[in-house]
Amino acid sequence: MSEQLLELKNIKKGFGETDVLNGITLSIEKGEFITFLGASGCGKTTTLRIIAGLEAPDSGTVFLDGKDVTAVPPNQRDVNTVFQNYALFPHLNVEGNVGYGLKIKRVPKAEIKKKVAEILELVQLTGYEKRMPSELSGGQKQRVAIARALVNSPKLLLLDEPLGALDLKLRRTMQLELKRLQKKLGITFLYITHDQEEAINMSDRIVVMKDGRFEQIGTPDEIYNHPKTSYVADFVGNANVISGVVQKVADTEAQVLIENQMMYAEPIDGICEGMQVNLAVRRENLKVCTECKEGLDAVLEDKSFTAGQLHLTLKLKSGKTLVSCRYGMDADLKAGDKVCVGWKPEHAVFVDLE
Repeated sequence: MSEQLLELKNIKKGFGETDVLNGITLSIEKGEFITFLGASGCGKTTTLRIIAGLEAPDSGTVFLDGKDVTAVPPNQRDVNTVFQNYALFPHLNVEGNVGYGLKIKRVPKAEIKKKVAEILELVQLTGYEKRMPSELSGGQKQRVAIARALVNSPKLLLLDEPLGALDLKLRRTMQLELKRLQKKLGITFLYITHDQEEAINMSDRIVVMKDGRFEQIGTPDEIYNHPKTSYVADFVGNANVISGVVQKVADTEAQVLIENQMMYAEPIDGICEGMQVNLAVRRENLKVCTECKEGLDAVLEDKSFTAGQLHLTLKLKSGKTLVSCRYGMDADLKAGDKVCVGWKPEHAVFVDLE
């Protein structure tokens, strides 16, 4: 049975007249890899700083392992933080940086040496003990920062966009490394990012934030395939959001009138005939056909090829723009072509019902 490690209860925080956090509440389990995902200014870093004790909430309570730590200073919380800029001591070598926290705690030298060696092996930096930070690459510096945080065996590790300064290839490698470390050590990771790919690849659960509130909390599958709001659908995966009016609801499908064409979606609780609704359809699930007669009439405005995918930009009669993605090229399609756009009912998700 899972145990709760961290609990936030109705946390509010403002700076001047600006409300940054609007009463957020969340429980995090021991051993969980949870990611806060959102655009700049949504409140995710402020939340992290409150958990770390670097900021005080205006109201609300922070519990760590069942204890109220809202007023406990950072150095007395069993929490460590890894920042994007590494924050390494330039005058200390790798060994000195990683063992610094243990030295402050007056851990015996022999034990420090042993623990540092163990953690450097975990982050694959054995042999780099005597290197100075100036002699390390960006990825190596980040590994040192992570090792320094992990060597103290904290109950909770906070990571504030730690891979943001790395190039794409190295960032993807470090994503795998962080996930491997987290599972091996069993330490709870709370990760902050604006990168949806990082969140989906690494997390047990994702918290999507917007304007100081939690927009949706769920597994990567729930967030990607079952978004609750237009914001989540668009922010995570750039889904197409299309408006219509429900015409009929049956056990197996809901009929939705969109631009005078009957389209279909899987029914869910809360929808009824006559309701104005939004449907989210992922770009890869949006089908484009030049010959079929069923679907929404559209004109192909543009096509581009990015990362192995063909992106088709389509304009409906109403002027609404949709995007379809598929692997490979399609030489037959060209700008100005009239096409039909459709989807399978199971690929259309109702959003914004609450």
